[in-house]
Amino acid sequence: MTRTLALEIAVQDPAGVRIAAEIGADRVELATALALGGLTPSPATLELAVEAAGADGPEVHVLVRPRGGGFHYTDDELAITERDVRRAIAAGATGVVIGALDAAGHLDLFAMARLRDAAGGAPVTLHRAIDVTADPVATLRSARELGLRRVLTSGGASAAIDGIDTLRALVAAAEGEIEIMAGSGVDVASAPVLAAAGVDAIHFSAKRSVIEEGGVRMGSASDGVGGYEVTDRDIAFAIRDAVAR
Repeated sequence: MTRTLALEIAVQDPAGVRIAAEIGADRVELATALALGGLTPSPATLELAVEAAGADGPEVHVLVRPRGGGFHYTDDELAITERDVRRAIAAGATGVVIGALDAAGHLDLFAMARLRDAAGGAPVTLHRAIDVTADPVATLRSARELGLRRVLTSGGASAAIDGIDTLRALVAAAEGEIEIMAGSGVDVASAPVLAAAGVDAIHFSAKRSVIEEGGVRMGSASDGVGGYEVTDRDIAFAIRDAVAR
């Protein structure tokens, strides 16, 4: 049987969803603040993204992450995340992307089960929290036992191409019971190499930075004025074509 590689684009707005639809992506991971690793998008962003996807477009999977930094959360942060998971599914998201670690840096099984249950049976992806655990393969097995649909991983490296050996080990450990999606720094050159490693999907942002010209120049980046990132249509098509060859 020929394996079909799925494509997922990390997007921040409805425009990104429409580009994902143009290239025939299977799904989007909707987030905000990708420069921080991604945070939970606003309700309006999700609503418009679902509308942009329509009935025939990519699935909309929502990153639910209450803050930047690490993945060991307080009770309040878990409560926020749980409610955001419920709200995302209620608002029309196909699935959610989550991750929580305990104080020792292992997958927090209690928190993950709580968030999984909040999704009400919708597909759940474990995000790159797996890449900061000491043993990604053991973490994968825990995710599999929790009944999660897939993991998004770079194989523990900054860029997925540098973690390709671990990605191959994860594919073997998954035994077809949980999907392995390679992500982080995926570009035209690395995408086909990652696909050949046997992963089920590749995840990429295809983003470019936009720097506004003119206007008032503020004193520093902390003033909130500067560049921002958008999904680039040409980059998205180039990566799709690279894995379609």
